Amino acid sequence: MKPFIHFRTAGLIIPMLLISACCIQPVNAQKKSGKTSNDPLSKEKIEAAITEAYNLYKNDTEGKNADYIKELANVDPNIFGIALITADGKIYTMGDVSSMVSIQSVSKVFTMAKVIEEQGHQAIQDKIGVDATGMRFNSIVAVELQKGKEINPLVNPGAIASSSLISGQDSVAKWKNILDIQSAFAGRPLTVNWPVYVSEAGDNLRNQAIAHLLLAYNRMYFDPVQSTDLYTKQCAINVNAKDLATMAATLANGGVNPVTKMKVVSPETVMYTLPVMATAGLYDDSGIWFYNSGLPAKSGVGGGLLAVCPGKFGIAVVSPPLDAAGNSVKAQKSIRYIVEKLQVNPYLIQPK
Repeated sequence: MKPFIHFRTAGLIIPMLLISACCIQPVNAQKKSGKTSNDPLSKEKIEAAITEAYNLYKNDTEGKNADYIKELANVDPNIFGIALITADGKIYTMGDVSSMVSIQSVSKVFTMAKVIEEQGHQAIQDKIGVDATGMRFNSIVAVELQKGKEINPLVNPGAIASSSLISGQDSVAKWKNILDIQSAFAGRPLTVNWPVYVSEAGDNLRNQAIAHLLLAYNRMYFDPVQSTDLYTKQCAINVNAKDLATMAATLANGGVNPVTKMKVVSPETVMYTLPVMATAGLYDDSGIWFYNSGLPAKSGVGGGLLAVCPGKFGIAVVSPPLDAAGNSVKAQKSIRYIVEKLQVNPYLIQPK
């Protein structure tokens, strides 16, 4: 596919926010400021950074598709798209940003955010936990050692518990809420990749075991079999790079989708969502990622990875080949390059 760049504006002005702000307010609620020639997020600088990253890594052959879910092994490994959407709705894309992949674990972020929005941040802390487990994303040992406590919503046990906490009297109502929140973040109606769902649902005995173990410790809040199915279906939602960037940009803009202008969640919900992403977003390599980028992020074994630059932009890359930890190789390299090029690491503090 021939690479291309697309730029669109929603007609707003990029806010000048302090990254250290404890709570991200939507752009249109902030004091606006004019651009200067030194603006690190000018159209020219963003386009240059994305183009350079794409050209630098487009021929990278490191990594391989996930194959423990059979359908994922069949996804085109050459898909490579980068999308960046600013907090005021400007859209920049490069490469293949329309090809669909299953969202997989990236979906965990938005189900968690919905539970926080519905029940408050304390519900997640008390009923699931917010600590990184220090073990594999699907670890049963982590559940057993902590008796179902002190996990987090971005590993499988916590994500299944999050699905059980979503409001709804039955699995149909719960599924509607899950799909609605994912779609609201993406700014369009999302659908399920049914072959991926069938593939996963036919081989999710480990997750079912995790759900039943949580139930034994009173840490499952709905039927364990149905909760596991909700979680499995959630992971099979189809997205592309632009969808994921819009989802990330909605978090970057304090819960207001910068493309649709719809309020999806509150700034307070975002405030409690981003720290969990920072500490547990990239499986076993979460610390390495955060050390090198400074951005809260979430990956999925479908090949998608999104990151949030609070108050500034959301960025996403889709490229199916993964490293040993289950994170897209090209996505990590590209986003880290763009963050460094634009000098937007929140911890890069220039002395006064």
